Amino acid sequence: MNPLNKTVDVGQPLPITPRKDRMLYLWVKRTLDISLSLIGLIFLCPVFLAVAFFIKVEDPKGAVFFSQVRVGRGGTPFKMYKFRSMVSGAELMLGNLIQQSDVTGAMFKMKNDPRVTRVGRFIRKTSIDELPQLVNVLKGNMSLVGPRPPLPREVSDYTSYDMQRLLVVPGCTGLWQVSGRNHVGFQEMVELDLKYINEQSIWMDMIILCKTVKVLFGADNAY
Repeated sequence: MNPLNKTVDVGQPLPITPRKDRMLYLWVKRTLDISLSLIGLIFLCPVFLAVAFFIKVEDPKGAVFFSQVRVGRGGTPFKMYKFRSMVSGAELMLGNLIQQSDVTGAMFKMKNDPRVTRVGRFIRKTSIDELPQLVNVLKGNMSLVGPRPPLPREVSDYTSYDMQRLLVVPGCTGLWQVSGRNHVGFQEMVELDLKYINEQSIWMDMIILCKTVKVLFGADNAY
């Protein structure tokens, strides 16, 4: 079964409370996404150039950017962009590492992943590898704040309850990222995402963005 053919099961009772001002919220959210991502791309140009330079120095034949199919709102697939932080052909090596995941459930995360390059370790620790996703935000298949977009193979293991994560546009950051993402398991992540979907507001989005900046400069960064 193709996981991308799965649909969000809206026939079962959902813990999602429809917002009375949803259209206004979505309009303001999209306006902020476009404005802030444009500003970010303009001011971060020197960072993009520097990261591209160091990636090429370490691996002259490798690509600077890495694109990967993710699952967005309603199960729609799209290409998500990142700076390449792993060796070429890293996807083909995943099968030998999947059992060593540091988290349980439909998600893979490994602290000492042998596929990560030297430059990759730094840009992952600081989350600089995620910056190209600002392009995804401009395109509209991601938002600045929302549930992280899963991989198709992860969605294939989702229950109907888990599929509720796909009710909204995925984001670059969210409650999971600012709630100890390195130590939060899959089911806890789902609960945090549903909490966000149920309570989302512009004020909540701004708080999450501010906390994300704090996390990036803290000691408990990504890996």
